[in-house]
Amino acid sequence: MDFKDYYALLGVEPDADAAAIKTAYRRLARKYHPDISKENDAEAKFKDVAEAWQVLKDPDKRADYDQLRAFRNQQGDGGSFQPPPGWQPSSGGFDPADAGFSDFFESLFTGARQARGGHAPSRRGEDVEIELPIFLEDTISSESKSVSYRLPEYDQYGQVVGEKSKTLNVKIPAGVTDGERIRLKGQGIAGIGNAPAGDVYLRIRLVPHPLFDVEGHNLIVTVPVAPWEVALGAKIEVPTLTGTVQMTIPAHSQNGKKLRIPGKGLPSKAGKGDLIAVLKVVMPDATGEDIDALWQQLADKASFDPRAKWRR
Repeated sequence: MDFKDYYALLGVEPDADAAAIKTAYRRLARKYHPDISKENDAEAKFKDVAEAWQVLKDPDKRADYDQLRAFRNQQGDGGSFQPPPGWQPSSGGFDPADAGFSDFFESLFTGARQARGGHAPSRRGEDVEIELPIFLEDTISSESKSVSYRLPEYDQYGQVVGEKSKTLNVKIPAGVTDGERIRLKGQGIAGIGNAPAGDVYLRIRLVPHPLFDVEGHNLIVTVPVAPWEVALGAKIEVPTLTGTVQMTIPAHSQNGKKLRIPGKGLPSKAGKGDLIAVLKVVMPDATGEDIDALWQQLADKASFDPRAKWRR
């Protein structure tokens, strides 16, 4: 079994903090998304990135992996990797629903790989779990999404005799969330002895968006604003998933102030979530004596100490 260096897959150092790991994942997930990437083996690279993220985003599971990585470094790079005898993840391992990643991931973290053959006659077919990466825009689209996967074929004795591909056009339910599973009844592995087929479960993975973060069914967007816009108030355009909307910035707003735009978030059974705009004051690049004089004039007239409440 080949060892997988999750840090190298994300292009981060082993001591990278959670923010750096998240940033690397978001960038690579979009780069290798099969729907838009022109890279060779984009789908395989996307799965590698998703697998690395599943391990490194959780502190306990990352600690388990770091133990294995240290053990592997002691062994050296040559040969097939095997964990220490009797090794078990202290974090309790991963949900079996995360199966479908590499042999390395499944062998070390899910406890055991699922058997693919040797079923007794008259046995229901196995379920199939598929990772389905989608964009935020897909959650509000009425178009179906094509999903392709491969299934083993069995003879009457339950022995694998081949493999077939299958493609389904799936309507993504409005309001679907990251990690949610969609069940496609009877679309899994065929049963043995005329028993019913298993189901397919699509595990939704929301691809990171360059502008929006997701909080439940709300969208969070950071809006850059000029100092005078927060001081004097302004009307500006703010992006949404379906275009732009006008937003009013109240005068005397503070950096980091959150403004809520109702109904511009993600759909849910209870209605649409909101868009929450977080103001981020950005200083102008322009400099010069006349501009500096204006800033100095403001400083003299404002008599403002931003650290007055900060001191003890």
